[in-house]
Amino acid sequence: MNKIYLFLGLLLTCFYATAQESTSPPKANYLLASKFSPDKLKKMIFSTTIKPNWINFSDRFWYDFTTPQGKNWYLVDPASSKKETLFDNEKLAAQITKIVKNPFDAQHLSLQNLRFTKDEKKIRFEVASTQDTLKSKEEIEKLKVKTDTLKKKLFYLEYDLATQKVIELSDKTKEKKALSWATFSPDTNTIYFAKDFNLFWMDRANYEKAVKNEKDSTIIEHQITKDGLQYYAWAGDEYSTTTGDDKKEEDVVKRKRIWMNWSPDGKHFVITRKDNRSLNPLWVINNVGSKRPTLETYKYQMPGETDSTETQLYIFKASDKTYKQIKVDAFKNQTLSNWSKNTDKNSYKGDYFINYWLGNNDAFYIARSSRDLKRIDLLQVNIDGTTKVLVEERSNVYQDIKKPLLINNGAEFIHWSQRDGWGHFYLYDNQGNLKQQLTSGSFNCEEITGSDLTTRMLYFTANGKENNEDPYYLHHYSVGFNGSNLKLLNPGNFDHQVDVSESARYFVDNFSRVNSVPEIALFNTNGKKLMTLEKADLSLLFAAGYKFPQPFKVKAGDGITDLYGVMYKPFDFDSTKTYPIVEYIYPGPQTEAVNQSFGRSMDRIDRLAQFGMIVVTVGNRGGHPARSQWYHTYGYGNLRDYGLEDKKVAAEQLADRFKFIDINRVGITGHSGGGFMSTAAMLVYPDFFKVAVSGAGNHENNIYNRWWSERHHGVTEKISAKGDTTFTYQIDKNTDLAKNLKGKLLIATGDIDNNVHPANSIRMVNALIKANKRFDFLLLPGQRHGFGDMTEYFFWKMGDYFAEYLIGDSKIEEVNMTEINREIPLSR
Repeated sequence: MNKIYLFLGLLLTCFYATAQESTSPPKANYLLASKFSPDKLKKMIFSTTIKPNWINFSDRFWYDFTTPQGKNWYLVDPASSKKETLFDNEKLAAQITKIVKNPFDAQHLSLQNLRFTKDEKKIRFEVASTQDTLKSKEEIEKLKVKTDTLKKKLFYLEYDLATQKVIELSDKTKEKKALSWATFSPDTNTIYFAKDFNLFWMDRANYEKAVKNEKDSTIIEHQITKDGLQYYAWAGDEYSTTTGDDKKEEDVVKRKRIWMNWSPDGKHFVITRKDNRSLNPLWVINNVGSKRPTLETYKYQMPGETDSTETQLYIFKASDKTYKQIKVDAFKNQTLSNWSKNTDKNSYKGDYFINYWLGNNDAFYIARSSRDLKRIDLLQVNIDGTTKVLVEERSNVYQDIKKPLLINNGAEFIHWSQRDGWGHFYLYDNQGNLKQQLTSGSFNCEEITGSDLTTRMLYFTANGKENNEDPYYLHHYSVGFNGSNLKLLNPGNFDHQVDVSESARYFVDNFSRVNSVPEIALFNTNGKKLMTLEKADLSLLFAAGYKFPQPFKVKAGDGITDLYGVMYKPFDFDSTKTYPIVEYIYPGPQTEAVNQSFGRSMDRIDRLAQFGMIVVTVGNRGGHPARSQWYHTYGYGNLRDYGLEDKKVAAEQLADRFKFIDINRVGITGHSGGGFMSTAAMLVYPDFFKVAVSGAGNHENNIYNRWWSERHHGVTEKISAKGDTTFTYQIDKNTDLAKNLKGKLLIATGDIDNNVHPANSIRMVNALIKANKRFDFLLLPGQRHGFGDMTEYFFWKMGDYFAEYLIGDSKIEEVNMTEINREIPLSR
């Protein structure tokens, strides 16, 4: 009998313990979140992609790739399908150590600015040392503290690929970099620059004097224009940001770079100029940058504001420096796209880059867009000043434009358009006659990567073409100039990012999904895989407990449109528990906050989930431009509310599908556009979204910049009986709905954000105060739009907020942020 009682007692004890465990309140896992900080991830995730460095614009390339075993450098010859190490790390480290006198080994080589010589027989690079050396005369002249004359020596080294020997380059033999302000003519004999808001030039002999000493009083400069002013400059006026109301004198007289487009024969160049003096300024005050708070002033046009001037296009004759304005006016407040030729081997004259216009010796190509972007013209501009409209694009909503590809020396061109509701390519002759639509169907063509005039083939990237794949996954394709033989060149259910050689004969394919290890392969132009180049080593990440997220698909609020997203779970996930759900959002319309490939940035997604939450990202109608034009422009005219329904129904569908999601504990967060959207969600659906953390939000889009707000929401153009054109802009704002707040809201902004001005957050705060609401506000001193060196601090504030109000357990009342402090070594 005693045994029976003992057994029953043990059974009751186990039952009580199990019941206690199942009903015990959840705990926020700060330790797990701290394991995946950006600094720690740098030591767990190394190379995940390859950027091929095409050698002198040939098909051969080199690349570097880092794993937990160190960094290696490789040379690849696609023609022979051969890959080899560029050098022996161990031997190179020994030679560098002897020269530099700092120790290096095979695993710890730090080579800066590696490049091949023109003959491709040697490579050059720099290596930093701890050796003190005297600064140059020019460096000392620029010093404010003249006693600070020492610097750490940077060694300039050269490695001979044949002999495998390293030598130090002397000051006489090492390359001289072009001065930052110098813009060269195609023959490199004339150097152009800006000064005092005007155009100047000097000859090569005087430029060489400047290379030795920029303050040489014997340098002869020649002034071309004389009427340049601040905010109405010919060049050299970075009007977006200035300090104080006016430029300092020493800044005005400095030589600055000009952005000019040259004709191939070097006889003409073009630039644009605009009078921005009447545009209203905006200000931020940096309270922590120096002893006295400083005022920053910058020009900033808001939506609907009057713009009384137009962009002017000028063509210059290089021989005598004369110029004339070309009349290209068609729309009030139009935007000009003054295109440059794609960079290739012909863009360089020796070591000097020449920016050529898109065209031939007789004409170049530009686009002009109406202020509401419903009208876009592609123009041919002749050097005599005459113009011809080649393509007209018209729409009832805003449109996008891409640079055309000129072929046959401009006899034909390939134009991208969304005229049938999807982004596709069209072949035209140089008179603007449509010859052939090259691509068609329910998919989006993205970027031209190359062409072959012999076979008349076009190479490009596109998404949404392959069945049973995430439609955002990018692929590489070819198609004939007659629209036939469309071919997929890199199959595989992954997102593919390609880098194509100038000849278009080969491409490097970086591919992965959010739930796969990144791989890199080399292909030829026919889609034949030549070799696997690399596969990322994520062993340290997985050893730390990392688990891949889970892609998903749900329906939008209309029950028809497919939305694609990713779910991030805690790495200690327990399917028997329930978790709050947090949506990390960005509304678009220029992009969405949904990863398609593996990424190393985890702060707002994977890492946030580790507190003990399900974090999801999902698209919304009116989001990414890589879908149909209907999808992309869904929010036109409704820029505050358009994506909110989809965020709500996505969470509801996931909760129906996965019982571990608690639909009564829903949070939402985002930055910039996501900052305004997350606050809007709290105000439009106050009984659904319970907690939000909104960073740098444009809560009042009527005071955000004109180009983003007018483009995506729309601006009304009105023409009076007299023919005068005006523009009006009306939009719903978050502040209009402040009275609706029911949940917990944290608003954050940097106080010198010159992108989304702090007034956006402050006006939201003002509206909430006037509505008698309790909320939280975080002002980050001295921080721009991205929060800079306070990003980690903001992460833990965000984590505290969701942990407290969704999990019910946090360190929100603790003064010290232990998770940050314990990573900082104490030196005293």
